[in-house]
Amino acid sequence: MYLLEVRDLTKHFGGIRAIEEVRFRAKEGSIMSIIGPNGAGKTTLFNCLTGITRPTKGAISFFDREITGLKPDSIVKLGMARTFQNIRLFREMTVIENVMVSQHCRTQSGFLSAIIRSSSFRDEEKAIKEKALEYLELVGLEAYSDTIAGSLPYGSQKRLEIARAIATEPRLILLDEPTAGMNPQETREMMGLIKKLQELGKTIILIEHDMKVVMGISENIVVLDHGVKIAEGTPSEIKCNPMVIEAYLGKEH
Repeated sequence: MYLLEVRDLTKHFGGIRAIEEVRFRAKEGSIMSIIGPNGAGKTTLFNCLTGITRPTKGAISFFDREITGLKPDSIVKLGMARTFQNIRLFREMTVIENVMVSQHCRTQSGFLSAIIRSSSFRDEEKAIKEKALEYLELVGLEAYSDTIAGSLPYGSQKRLEIARAIATEPRLILLDEPTAGMNPQETREMMGLIKKLQELGKTIILIEHDMKVVMGISENIVVLDHGVKIAEGTPSEIKCNPMVIEAYLGKEH
């Protein structure tokens, strides 16, 4: 079953064509990578999928529901979450508070209950904290639950971003360069975490520049160049594709 279908997705910024008629489908439970040189339109694509940017034309279906143009909070509630290339944590809050905040899109208590701290609000807050600890354990950060998020090492901050995404209870997680800036050990740990998420039934789409990561965990790869999809296939198909080689290395290769 296809979880996500993108049809002729296009985004123009004035005279700049960021993405042009991009099409692909992602199978439920799979790991897909979106790759391409800098400026290929990868993050613009993610922004369109998650409602941050409204596409110029084209359509996005998520579980056979049209979501094109929906606001980000509506898309999150439908079960799609993302991380960002530039880490966007609440740096002055603790690690567990960062994860707890992300769960509020699934909570029932209203504003008044929070103000008067009703028994139902307190019960829900306790449940949220317990869930947050589970998510931190999943990403290996349970020992740092009371640590200020901004003081975590870079690789741990990346994992905390993933914990926050998981806390929204998504079926699809979009990861924007999850291993960027990591050392080899951190990269291996991140690859293991992504595979673990897949084993838990999550569908993963990632933007990634590290080809060892892409080839090591992806089942399907979409290649963009100057906003246009130039190739799609398995890792073995992509690494031998002459258009992909040209896009990355130039015609002389």
